[in-house]
Amino acid sequence: MHTVEKIGGTSMSRFSELMDTILIGKRQGAALYNRIFVVSAYGGITNLLLEHKKTGEPGVYARFADAEHETAWQATLDQVRTAMLTKNAELFSGDDLIKADTFILERIEDAASCMENLQQLCSLGHFQLEDHLLRVREMLASLGETHSAFNSVLALNNAGVNACFVDLSGWHQEHPLSFDEMIQHHFKDIDLSSQLPIATGYAHCSEGVMRTFDRGYSEMTFSKIATLTGAHEAVIHKEYHLSSADPAVVGLDNIVTIGRTNYDVADQLSNLGMEAIHPKAAKGLRQQGIQLRIKNAFEPDHSGTVISNDYCSAKPCVEIIAGRRNVFAIEIFDQDMLGDSNYDIELARLLHQLKLYIVNRDSDANSITYYVSGTRKMVNRAVRLIGEAYKGAVVDLTKVAIVSAIGSDLKVSGILARTVSALASANISIQALHQSMRQVEMQCVVKESDYENAVKALHHALIEQEDHGDVICAA
Repeated sequence: MHTVEKIGGTSMSRFSELMDTILIGKRQGAALYNRIFVVSAYGGITNLLLEHKKTGEPGVYARFADAEHETAWQATLDQVRTAMLTKNAELFSGDDLIKADTFILERIEDAASCMENLQQLCSLGHFQLEDHLLRVREMLASLGETHSAFNSVLALNNAGVNACFVDLSGWHQEHPLSFDEMIQHHFKDIDLSSQLPIATGYAHCSEGVMRTFDRGYSEMTFSKIATLTGAHEAVIHKEYHLSSADPAVVGLDNIVTIGRTNYDVADQLSNLGMEAIHPKAAKGLRQQGIQLRIKNAFEPDHSGTVISNDYCSAKPCVEIIAGRRNVFAIEIFDQDMLGDSNYDIELARLLHQLKLYIVNRDSDANSITYYVSGTRKMVNRAVRLIGEAYKGAVVDLTKVAIVSAIGSDLKVSGILARTVSALASANISIQALHQSMRQVEMQCVVKESDYENAVKALHHALIEQEDHGDVICAA
């Protein structure tokens, strides 16, 4: 029996601490093995390679795709090179530093040469750059994970651990394999009882993992390895515990670590952009009956949070207060809408084409409101296109925030009344309220300026003042 464990980018940036906690720590001999690690790039590296995940600031890929200045991407690639070499110098010295630098510099030079040749090829007019951009994006993304994985193996080997580098990036691979075949091919000869595989979070495959999952690719790789190798448990190591709220908002002394919950709750968190795991990665684990454990990488003795298929809290309760800022409410009012379901279909298709994520929606007889997340530029374009398509419609745009109460069993008596009362007591006006019959989440739409106060008010009323017993505790 073995585990498959993923380390995120922020945690990877504290690699020396990881060696003392989860990679080696107190383990000796056989206890070091029967584990597979999937690693992300060091914190900030993928933002430099692609684009900043939150601000959208262009990285190497975005500047290459923009192509306004043919050499603009090269300056950003120089920043990547400097950042990677700086990280190497933090971890190694002497011959080990030479090995680490040589490995990643060769990869960077290969990528730069490929991009230069592609740029020259597409300048002839018979080839279009847009046809190759996804491959370039995947190639660049792979640099971050191969860098951190190679370094991890080097450090572990130096510490006496028989670690092996599982390079799923497809570098110099003649023919792409399917996602499943790629994993099976690289793990078929590994003896988990005596080897510690360190796999890249990016996996090159014929399906194109970024085409479907984009920046969620490392969790898909993690999930696929767990299901194909028959892991008994999947573990994600983060820099914090999965807690009843954001400690930065409600205070460290007020939060409670979630001991157990289920995949439904994990999906609701993903919808709010607070992923415990990518929902499509969770799907494979759910189908195979593999439980997921979320742990704080720097508190190795804490059992963390176990997410499983069949868990339901011993009594109805709110487990987590979570939310999402920077949400845009697009309200479309049209008296011709009544009885015409095509409105909803066409509007949803338009928002999807503009790559706006629909967090939620509500409707009445003659209006629909979509709560979307995306860039202001795309939101403004959506408002304009909707107005052009439906001449008789009135389209309003409001920036809001969503605050949710989430639990594996949310059939709490009087929860709506207590929610409204708590927000009213904090002088917060509710713009909209959603609760489905499934009873796992209740969403409150509030003014963006009220977000933090709303989280505090609901956490105090629905969690801090409740006696949860063993419902929310360490597993």
